Parts: sequence; structure tokens; C-alpha cells
Amino acid sequence: MAIFIIADNQELTSFGLEHLVDTSDEGVIYHAPDKTELVELLKAHEESVVIVDYTLYDFTDIENMLVINQRFSKASWILISEDLTEQFLKKVIYLSHNISIVFKDSPLKEINDAISYAIKGDRYICQRVTEILLTQKQKENETLSTLTPTETEILRSIAQGKTTKDIAAERFSSIHTINTHRKNIFRKLGVNTAHEAIKTAVRAGLIDTAEYYI
Repeated sequence: MAIFIIADNQELTSFGLEHLVDTSDEGVIYHAPDKTELVELLKAHEESVVIVDYTLYDFTDIENMLVINQRFSKASWILISEDLTEQFLKKVIYLSHNISIVFKDSPLKEINDAISYAIKGDRYICQRVTEILLTQKQKENETLSTLTPTETEILRSIAQGKTTKDIAAERFSSIHTINTHRKNIFRKLGVNTAHEAIKTAVRAGLIDTAEYYI
């Protein structure tokens, strides 16, 4: 029998989520109006299914939520919100293995599927999240295509942990020239640091993770 914890401080939303769980004919339902109560319930029911609206709950930030998620790793989570940023979605998917994601305007079937998956300990990602991430990947690919062959090679060298001095020596160029290339790479990718530039290139498949040393 599944145990559900509805982590929501809005009565109407909480009622709607409880109805969804009831219609699945599964388990016992607890309510956690705040983070403190959520932690206490998770201590008592480590293998429960947590249903939470991240944007309206009292998490201070995504790291705060992920700390609790990782602390109670036997639980399955379902995030159900009106809107979530691309950066947030990527972080949740990359840094967790047990958080499903749906939106409040997702088809009822997707929400029910997320509940069914969570009960079995599996993750469910709704179609809209998949489309958001695919669109972002396409944008990154288009941005990377603006890099010249020389800039692409320098970006790969940066990913391999080489310094500006190293790259300049390899290419028989001046440090000033390499720094100019770096600035152009950052500008085209819309980033501020080498770390951000490399992450963009890795996600787009321009750099193999085996090359990435930073």
C-alpha cells in the first residue's frame, strides 16, 4: 500500500491532489503544509510518494529541496507546478533520479501516469518538459554553429584543462590573440566563464565528456 505526502500549503490545490490520489485507489494520504512537517513525515515514512508544488512551497531554493530529496532517497517525488525554468528542470533531472515532473495544465493522463510511476519507484517526465529541454538543446546547437573552426578548437583545448599560455604555445599565437578568441567564444555563447562555455558545448555534443577536465 502506497503512502502519499501532499506537500502543499494551499487548501484548494491540496484538495485537488488528494482527489487524484483517491481515484487511483492507492494508499494513505498525509498532508505537509510546510517543510518542517514534510521532514517529520519523511522520517516516519521513508518510502512514501511526495507530491509538491515547488514554486508555492517554502523551499528557500532548489538546493534546499534537493538536500531533503537526497536525505530521504527512498522516497519518490512528483513536482507539479504551473511553470518551471529550463535551468531548474535541467538541474532536477541531472542531480536527482527519483523526481518526476508534470505541470498543473498537463493532461490528466500524464498526472495519473506520474502517480503510477512514482508508486513503482520510477521517474516520469511529462511531454512538455521533454519539449522544453529539446528546444533548449536545439538553441544551444544553433549558437555553437556560429563558432569558427579556430574558436571550436580553442574551446576544446580549454575543456582539456589547458591554460591560455598553453594554447598560445600550441598554436604559435600570442596570449593576446587567444584571449581575444576566448572573449569572442564567451560572447557568442552568452556566458561569462570557461566553465559555463564548456557545459554548453558538452550538452550540445560538441565536446566529449572524456575531454572535459574542469
